[in-house]
Parts: sequence; C-alpha cells; structure tokens
Amino acid sequence: MAAKHMARNGRTAALAALLIGLTAAPALAQNARQAPTPRAPQMAQAPVTNPFAGLLGRSSTETLKPEQRAIIDRVNNYLTSMQVLSGNFVQVGPDGRRTKGDFYLSKPGRIRFEYDDPSPILLIADGKSVVVRDRKLATQDVFPLSQTPLRFLLADKVDLMADSKLTAVYVDEVFITVVVEERNGLVGTSRLMIMFGAKDTQLKQWTVTDPQGYDTTVAVYNLDTTRRPDPSMFKIDYTTYRN
Repeated sequence: MAAKHMARNGRTAALAALLIGLTAAPALAQNARQAPTPRAPQMAQAPVTNPFAGLLGRSSTETLKPEQRAIIDRVNNYLTSMQVLSGNFVQVGPDGRRTKGDFYLSKPGRIRFEYDDPSPILLIADGKSVVVRDRKLATQDVFPLSQTPLRFLLADKVDLMADSKLTAVYVDEVFITVVVEERNGLVGTSRLMIMFGAKDTQLKQWTVTDPQGYDTTVAVYNLDTTRRPDPSMFKIDYTTYRN
C-alpha cells in the first residue's frame, strides 16, 4: 500500500508541473539532444536576449511600442484561430526523463494527452475540469481547468495581455517566445513559457516552472490543424476511477 501511495504521489507531482504553469532549462535541453526520439523535435534552448525588454514591468498596454503589440497580437490571433489540433508530443520532466505520446485538442476547453507505454498516464480536459488518470492504479486526480495553464491554449478567444501577467516577449529568427506568470496565494508563483515558430507562428513547445522552480517541457510536432477529434475522446468518467 505504501509503495502504491508513493507511486501515485510521484505521478501527481510530475503531472502537476505540466498543469500548473519560463524557459527550458539547459540541462533538460541537453538531455533531449543526447537521447533523441525519432522524428521528435529538438528541445529549444531558452532565449538569452530580449529585444523587447521595454515590455517588462509594463502595467498598461497603452505604453507598448507598435512592434511589441504586433508580436502579441500575432500570437493571440494564432491561438484564437487554432480551433482543432492534433499531433505527437515529447515531455521532459524535472529529472530529465522523457515520455512521449499523442495529443488531441478541440476548443473550447478540451484536450487529451495519451502517453505511450510504459507510462500509464492519460490526461483529459472536458472544458471544465482536467483529470490526470493512472490506468494502472485505476486512480485519477481532478483539477479545475481555470487553474491550469492549459486554459491559455484552450480558450476560444485568447488575449494574453488581458488574461494573464505577461512578463516577457523574446523574438529571434527561429522563435517567438512569451512568458506569463501565475500567482496563487496558496502555492506561490509559477511561470509558463510558450514558444512559436518565428515564420509561421506555429506552436512548438511550452515549459511550466512550478513554484519550487522545477521545469516540465512539452514539445509538439507532426501537427494537424484540419482533423476534428471525436467529441467522446474528451469525456471524463467521474465514477469508475478512484480520486
């Protein structure tokens, strides 16, 4: 029983980092390069310069320069127009361990992460809640979707300036990177870094830094914006599994 409890706690802690919301730590990126997954993307390094440093600490969008606003608007428009999305993902946890699988997104509010074996994890958001399910232990943990960074990807209309504390915007020839902070009086401050392609604004990866400073990075690839997932994929069973 103790071993089972510890396994569940470890699984919950790892997935909580993915759910709760900076930069991909260099050590994790290095691990990704040393052990590449076939066809998977290379984890991007954290940006080290900020051409739009004037954005930091701004309390009003009225003070933004036109080029700063244009970058933010471009990201907002992309996330808003992205109504369905599916593909593959690679996740790198705080310990450098890599897991992978398939994901399916359907707005508003629905997403599903299917982790490949031997991981027993399944993550489902149905528009209101997110469950992290352990298929081996037949347990699941439930989180309000509104309290996870997934809401930024799953909202029908996205406005990062209005809906979050946007703390940084980085732009280079390869990536557009935005960083937002989440402040919770109970658990502390977490950060979410989302990276997009500089040329096509396509979603590339995100990194959640939890209040303890641990990073979880998820990179997505082989993306399909035309396939509409079956709505039944996002239904949550609240009765069969133990909470």
